[in-house]
Amino acid sequence: MARTGIDTSILHKGAHSASYFDLARAAGEGAEIVDFCIPCNPYFPTPEMFDELTRDLKSILKYYPSDSATITKKLASVLGLHPQTVAMANGSTELITWIDHLLVKESLAIPIPTFGRWTDQPLETGKRVDMFPLQERDGFRLDLEEYVEFIRERKSRVAVICNVNNPDGNYLPRRDVIRFMDALSDLDLVVVDESFIDFSDAERYPSVGPDAVIRPNAVVLKSLGKNFGLHGIRFGYLLANPAIAGKIAKMLPKWNLNSLAEKVVHMISDHEMEYEESLRLLSRDRRSMARELSRVPGLTVFPSQGNFFLVKLPTEWSGVALRDYLVANHGIMTRECGNKLGMTSQFMRLVVRPSADVDRLVDGMMEYAQRFHNRSIYDTEPLEQAGRRWADTAYEEQADNLAPYPGHRTGEYTARRAAVS
Repeated sequence: MARTGIDTSILHKGAHSASYFDLARAAGEGAEIVDFCIPCNPYFPTPEMFDELTRDLKSILKYYPSDSATITKKLASVLGLHPQTVAMANGSTELITWIDHLLVKESLAIPIPTFGRWTDQPLETGKRVDMFPLQERDGFRLDLEEYVEFIRERKSRVAVICNVNNPDGNYLPRRDVIRFMDALSDLDLVVVDESFIDFSDAERYPSVGPDAVIRPNAVVLKSLGKNFGLHGIRFGYLLANPAIAGKIAKMLPKWNLNSLAEKVVHMISDHEMEYEESLRLLSRDRRSMARELSRVPGLTVFPSQGNFFLVKLPTEWSGVALRDYLVANHGIMTRECGNKLGMTSQFMRLVVRPSADVDRLVDGMMEYAQRFHNRSIYDTEPLEQAGRRWADTAYEEQADNLAPYPGHRTGEYTARRAAVS
């Protein structure tokens, strides 16, 4: 039945998506998998950077890395940060775990849907999790004033927001996030998870990292794996005032970062231009992908400032069935959102990818519609009729409450395009 030979039962095991390696092993040698599931930067590292990593692979694997303090100090130097305000760990999820253990005493507020570890981790350790539901009718946009009122009513002691939020891709302007932090300065902790913020092009300097480190109870989380397209390395960091950052850093193992992470940290400063170009290319692909997805009849495409889109499927479609069909018949890996709090199986998160891959995805969705729901393949229904499009938020001029920001940041598949032209 399956052209790829992948047994789709692997997709039904566990609460999280199947890993790329599980699917690759199931597909067998020579099978190609196009990944629309894992939100990774497709343009970074560059092929030349991978060549450099390959040349050094023997020593990277053979020898101990430097201790975490040394690697953290180098990262701070590269990014223009004060080292006492940085704690670096084996992925942002490790930092979420330590934040929960050390800084969350009784309760935590979080809008949903969002990244699952922000609800699951404190629930696992017996904390009360106050979930603030985002509404589909609002495009899942977070109203910060309403959220603050919710936090006050529930008497939550820790507040979390993700900016850009996963899975809906909504972005909160920097000045509004600063006001949010200041409105909750009496809480035990305010966390801003910025794992996807580098992909945003809404503002020149979207991060509140420089603002968090001069506040008494604020923490900003960063995920280098997502930004740099290296999920397998597992490295991320947090920014906070020295008291909070130091408390976390003291609890982390002395050698909690591997040699590959250390090598990449030392490479960043030499490849800043390539990284900035990767973000520009991804912004271009995000605009193009939004247009292409909107041509699928009945599909709702939510605007995004991340490297992914949230889409709502037509009423008669099944997200689980579509996910399985795309893997089995087109080798396309997607993220169905039925196991996300605040979502149903009618929603999917689709990672931004180059146009040839998007053509392949749209082909698969059109074929699914034709085979199971009698929809015409390559239907060229006008964009305004092909499913609801949400208007992008207008961002005003930069406000005057912003702290100074560091000086730097660091074979074509053409079936559908040929058919519709």
